[in-house]
Amino acid sequence: MSDIPTKARVVVIGGGVVGCSVLYHLGLKGWTDCVLLEKNELTAGSTWHAAGNVPTFSTSWSIMNMQRYSTELYARLGAEVDYPMNYHQSGSIRLAHTKERMQEFERAASMGRYQGIAMEIWTPEEAKEHYPFLETHDLAGVLYDPTDGDIDPAQLTQALAKGARDMGQKILRFTPATGVTQQTDKSWIVHTEKGDIAADYVVNAAGYYAQRVGEWFKPYGGRTVPMMVMEHQYLLTEQIPEVVAWSEEHGKKLPLIRDVDVSYYLRQEKGGYNLGPYEPNCKAHWEGGDAEMPDDFSFQLWQEDLDRIEDIVTDAMERVPLMATTGVSSVINGPIPYAPDGLPLIGPMPGVDNAFEACVFTFGIAQGGGAGKVMAEWIVDGATEWDMWAVDPRRYTDYTDHEYCVAKGMEVYGNEYAMHFPWHRWPAAPDRKLSAVHARVKALGGQMGDYNGWERANWFAQEGDDTSEEATHTWARSGPWEQRIREECEAVRDAVGVLDLPGFSRFNLAGTGAAEFLRTQITGALPKIGRMNLMYFADNRGRILTEMSCVRHDEDSFTLITAATAQWHDFELLRARLPEGLSLTDHSTEFGTLIVTGPQSRALFEQIGTEADLSLPWLSHQSATVAGQPCSLARVSFAGELGWEVHAANAALPAIYEALLAAGAKPFGMWALNSLRLEKGYRAWKGDLSTDYSLFEGGLERFVKLDKPQDFPGKAALLAEKQQGSKKRFVTLLVEAGDTDAPYMSCIYSGGEIVGETTSGGWGYRIGKSIALGMVRADLAQAGTELEVEIYGTRYKAVVQEDAPLWDASNERLRA
Repeated sequence: MSDIPTKARVVVIGGGVVGCSVLYHLGLKGWTDCVLLEKNELTAGSTWHAAGNVPTFSTSWSIMNMQRYSTELYARLGAEVDYPMNYHQSGSIRLAHTKERMQEFERAASMGRYQGIAMEIWTPEEAKEHYPFLETHDLAGVLYDPTDGDIDPAQLTQALAKGARDMGQKILRFTPATGVTQQTDKSWIVHTEKGDIAADYVVNAAGYYAQRVGEWFKPYGGRTVPMMVMEHQYLLTEQIPEVVAWSEEHGKKLPLIRDVDVSYYLRQEKGGYNLGPYEPNCKAHWEGGDAEMPDDFSFQLWQEDLDRIEDIVTDAMERVPLMATTGVSSVINGPIPYAPDGLPLIGPMPGVDNAFEACVFTFGIAQGGGAGKVMAEWIVDGATEWDMWAVDPRRYTDYTDHEYCVAKGMEVYGNEYAMHFPWHRWPAAPDRKLSAVHARVKALGGQMGDYNGWERANWFAQEGDDTSEEATHTWARSGPWEQRIREECEAVRDAVGVLDLPGFSRFNLAGTGAAEFLRTQITGALPKIGRMNLMYFADNRGRILTEMSCVRHDEDSFTLITAATAQWHDFELLRARLPEGLSLTDHSTEFGTLIVTGPQSRALFEQIGTEADLSLPWLSHQSATVAGQPCSLARVSFAGELGWEVHAANAALPAIYEALLAAGAKPFGMWALNSLRLEKGYRAWKGDLSTDYSLFEGGLERFVKLDKPQDFPGKAALLAEKQQGSKKRFVTLLVEAGDTDAPYMSCIYSGGEIVGETTSGGWGYRIGKSIALGMVRADLAQAGTELEVEIYGTRYKAVVQEDAPLWDASNERLRA
């Protein structure tokens, strides 16, 4: 009992590579009075049987950042903490069988170059020169990553643990946590079999046990951790003389192979091979007929099931015929946790004060170093260096039940190396949240997308259109949707369109002092009563946390509306700062929204009947009836045309929607809306609006009131930036693109030098041009500056535009 400390600043639950990395990085930031609890020995969970691959490849900017940091840390860690490690940066070659895969490789290589990773595109012949045992006759090309490789997971974990201990951190092995109790001051008591520990913060780093640990936090506002557990197999071969000879001759290991179109990696392991497949006919474990997860599965494996991976093994033997000359020495089949999108949970625990998650890592070895850095920043600084929304636990809300997690986890595993095309929707577990007119939207040809679990139409197909999943396997804008998107945009431009938009996050804020509270939280001003505006929240660095629409009903009564995906993020932002006496309630599921927009929208409302005052100006808000149904009308349009948002209770929406259709409104979808908003330069959350950029960098000066008397988060940082100047500036670019438009984080060049990045892009159907929004070096942000945007490996001329909308620059149509 005397060995266990009674107090710690942070208690980390889980002693795998991620938990030890969190503890190590907390120490690097000066928090050296922290404790890690492990029920067994360090590495006893997924870490001990992990293959230990350490790639940097990703088409997610934040994931690549995190993995790149891991490689940099691991390269120096052994020397820094004086602990020997086997880390082989052998490089890797990813094999492409198709043009589309090569386009993906070009995109990743471009992102890698921006981050300082010297990725290269090779021909099959060049790959053969570096890997003589490789069959290349059917390949389109190869991506080479010199930083890729493998590390011993146990040595890595022990090195991180040693580094943490050397800084004064405590690691308690064979000390299971048994529960938590939150105190009135929001601190914690963490219970163990050996005694209690008082802690300011708790981190759930419990790997595939994270869901069980997460249950302890439910009484304090938590939810069931969205995850499931997959069986993952890899096999090790006997030694192969040719491999041994090659390594001895060259003094290094062969590059790691990833045949991503077949779905496996093949790595030299000593003198043989390690083959790791991700088979489509995969298996979830501790699910259905399987026994429940035991209390302790430390250092245990399951029986191999080679029949599931037979086809992949055969393919690998054809790709590297040496594989067929030896036998299998062992098969590893162990548990790996999966979140529904295959990415980990790193960040604040939804609904719970002073609790964090660093769990559900599918690639924990590759991401562990970066995850420790990110988590330490979250806890100590309250913000991360890079925007990490891709892994933020709040990206999921209340739709991730057990059935959903299992279906999506198996889908991700079975498509681990699949390309994520911009037009493609993964089909598993649809229809989690439906609007009141969902069936009608589908009957009209709606091709649906998932927005925080809500079904929304992306586009509307007509009879004869190809709506197959296969048709979406392209990076190009052309496809059966293109003509339909064009027609939808033209209807909004020339007549009137209607978009069913369920799932807007909407919060009611009321109580004496609500207005003053908001003034201390936002960078700008509040609207007058009966009006609405945009308001922005900054972090302490002046970076963009979120954007909300603010509707003011009375002096201290507001409705705040934000993106569907921002529901838990934005509610937490408000709840965490809310003074006593104010009421904050979430009404996101009780109401729906119809966007009615286009030059004939006023006439359409008059035709179907409303007593609303349709002459009220832009950004006005009023209660009304439409088609005999009660609703509220907000005169605002993300499409940039005359229009209104109709907000109504779910029961009232079908009658309103039918009346709008009968009067001639054309249904349009989210992809048309994206095109329309790009032409107006309207920003999208977690693309154009993220914590990677300050409000000034984001071109949002008009929403910053540095002279208002109230202090607000980021005010000092923004004042300093205003005085010193911004390093980057937001720009709108017209791009002389080919058949693809610029995706998020495409590199922007000037004279062969990377000078910025796109934050979103697409085709503008009203102006007939390809548009990219982005950030560039401040001195290049002047209108008329000629730059280049790299799109899937090809650089296209791009010209910086005036700081005004490309469509209806003076907003005359919007204010008509």
